[in-house]
Amino acid sequence: MKNIATLFLFLLFQVSTSQNYTEYHTGSTTDVNTNHEFGICMMGGASENDNAMIWFLNRTNGGDVVVLRASGSNGYNNYMYSELGVTINSVTTFVIHNTSGAIDPYVLDKVAKAEAIWFAGGDQFDYVTYFKDNAMEDTLNNFINNKQGVIGGTSAGMAILGSSYFSAENGTVTNAQALSNPYHNRMTLGYDDFLTIPYLQGVITDTHYDDPDRRARHATFLARYATDNNSSAFGIACNEYTSVCIDDNGMARVYGEYPTYPEYAFFLQSNCTNDFLPETCVSNEPLTWNRAGEAIKVAKIPGTETGENYIDIGGWNLGAGQEWENWYVNSGTFSTDPTINPQCDLLGINEANTFEITVSPNPFSDEIVIHADEEENLKYNLYNALGKQFEIDIKNKRISTSKLSSGVYFLAVSKGHKKQTLKLIKQ
Repeated sequence: MKNIATLFLFLLFQVSTSQNYTEYHTGSTTDVNTNHEFGICMMGGASENDNAMIWFLNRTNGGDVVVLRASGSNGYNNYMYSELGVTINSVTTFVIHNTSGAIDPYVLDKVAKAEAIWFAGGDQFDYVTYFKDNAMEDTLNNFINNKQGVIGGTSAGMAILGSSYFSAENGTVTNAQALSNPYHNRMTLGYDDFLTIPYLQGVITDTHYDDPDRRARHATFLARYATDNNSSAFGIACNEYTSVCIDDNGMARVYGEYPTYPEYAFFLQSNCTNDFLPETCVSNEPLTWNRAGEAIKVAKIPGTETGENYIDIGGWNLGAGQEWENWYVNSGTFSTDPTINPQCDLLGINEANTFEITVSPNPFSDEIVIHADEEENLKYNLYNALGKQFEIDIKNKRISTSKLSSGVYFLAVSKGHKKQTLKLIKQ
């Protein structure tokens, strides 16, 4: 019996080290495949929100979790494995010491076989340095977009999840530095060159939003993105004890302990007008992004224990529990004002006069099939979540989508004054 007990403890918790990484393992050493679900869970950087973490673990359906970090040790292992009441197969933490550790075949295999991946806090530039432009980046994107596992992170781990991101290559940046010079040497941004996660296209995340030195710099991140890419910009941010969990339909639920504590998440979007670009966003000059005091539309959503407050980030306006604000910058001075739901129509399409049309399957992979009650003289336009239009070829009521990347799309169908817009998800 003593030998059996010793073996059980060995299987329950193991530590192994190499020059390039340290591994901490809790639970079974036998890999399992489960009917897991896609999802994104992001936390603001202080202690984890238990209800949001339970949401994250439940989507593994009893699978394996891999925690990636560049500092620290095994703090997540017991917390995830035994303290939240969710049955999972195992938790493996890899503390990655360098790029060689990140691309070690053993580490990559564990990441590929997991049902959930969690990025711990720390320094996001470590993650960018160790994981970007190598086999780990490829493995992570395959896990997200082909295996469709659940992914999440806190603090620095949340900061890298947007398709664009603040890398902190030259250290953090303050409000004052960003506002006085949007191209300050600490304003190091990456655009669409690292992780590709559904619903986070064009999104820059930020954390620790309780810190007053965060919101104006985040607005400047969006100003830079809009200017550099000539495209609408989006942001998601969390107060330190707040979490955002996004399911496979794009519903972003906010967890926290409001009203006991002022715990909010923020969803930012450049104003939904044709003239959305900053008036002045150039090197060595203060930022001006005013647009009549409506440069950025912000949904401020309190996080609750049940996560009943949410926003649909497929359209960036529908939801529950939102307070809306206008954010804008005049000659380096950041301001906010209360406002109402802007009811932004991402595609600028009036849907008051619609007709019956559906597509299948949805989510889709290589093609979609159109089903319409009026089939003649229909006009089709396909857009991504940022409003970029794609050419489409329709043959026999089928649209080939094999060349599209994973993410959210909108199919706008019109005939005369009748119009309909469908939200689609590419797996």
